[in-house]
Amino acid sequence: MRWAGQETTAETSDALLSLQGLVRSVRTPEFAGVTFHEVASKSVLNKVAKTSSMPFGWTVNPYRGCSHACVYCFARRTHTYLDLDAGLDFDSQLVVKVNAPEVLRRELAKPSWQREHVAMGTNTDPYQRAEGRYQLMPGIIRALADAGTPFSILTKGTLLARDLPLLKSVAAEVPVSMGISLALLDPDLARRVEPGTPTPKARLDLIRRLSDAGMACNVMAMPILPWLTDGDESLDALFAALARAGADSVTAGALHLRPGAREWFMAFLARDYPALVPRYRELYAGGSYASKEYRQWLAGRVRHFKARHGFDRRRSFLRPPRGSGTGAAAGSGAADPGGTADTPALFGAEGGRQAGTDTLF
Repeated sequence: MRWAGQETTAETSDALLSLQGLVRSVRTPEFAGVTFHEVASKSVLNKVAKTSSMPFGWTVNPYRGCSHACVYCFARRTHTYLDLDAGLDFDSQLVVKVNAPEVLRRELAKPSWQREHVAMGTNTDPYQRAEGRYQLMPGIIRALADAGTPFSILTKGTLLARDLPLLKSVAAEVPVSMGISLALLDPDLARRVEPGTPTPKARLDLIRRLSDAGMACNVMAMPILPWLTDGDESLDALFAALARAGADSVTAGALHLRPGAREWFMAFLARDYPALVPRYRELYAGGSYASKEYRQWLAGRVRHFKARHGFDRRRSFLRPPRGSGTGAAAGSGAADPGGTADTPALFGAEGGRQAGTDTLF
């Protein structure tokens, strides 16, 4: 659905005026403070660089920028490729590929398409709030299934429930992997670090709905935030809640702070948890990742609580058993830069120009 009759903004930046395929920029009272830049895409199927450690070769991202506004989001830097900033612009200047389903269907119909696994939710969330109005995902899902293409979805968005009947139907035609992102339960902390997302309780309910529908639901408990969500009480409560909700598997790992996200997250800490600023500076002094010692310590605690709640023998997201042959992801997995057992940086290397993902419209 498009917003008929809404006023086109006069504040569109010079950079966005030259954005390839820009149709119009729209504001609506339903999304106060957010501008949607609708573009007609030439391509939506993005090739992941062969040098990437991702367990998939292709991605589709119908949106750029994300109203979830997670202060730690690694994808923030990708907004600078549009000459927008990685902070507030990432949260409020959103690019919508309004013709994504039609373009994808054409791309998948090419004789050269090998029906490799396509991942969604690897850069920005395909079920962020705008999807409730633009409704791009049903057409994308149907296009992938009709082309015999296995796919995965990773999301924080409970809008996914709208498409559950469709997902159940197409899962009988192609391999489908579902992932829900949930790494904390404290609703107050969630409002601080993930202000635009559905509540932790709402996401637990979504996991339960997926499980009740007979669809395997994998959880990405990432990022675990040092000194905020890494305590034994927090981890125990999280894994217990995920087990009760019926999660099929859990992958957990520490926060990583890539350029763009690092500055925005540190500003959040200075505002809300100033005592933690020097501790984070020391922990992340070596770059985007926490120290190796911390990652190894956290991996040990994660293994302990996974075992306690029955997740130790369950497979991880996008890691089918060897020999299953489900698309490009079969038998593959991403390696953690820190060498820890349960913290694969599944999406840590994606989203930039070097990775070749989501850089063209």
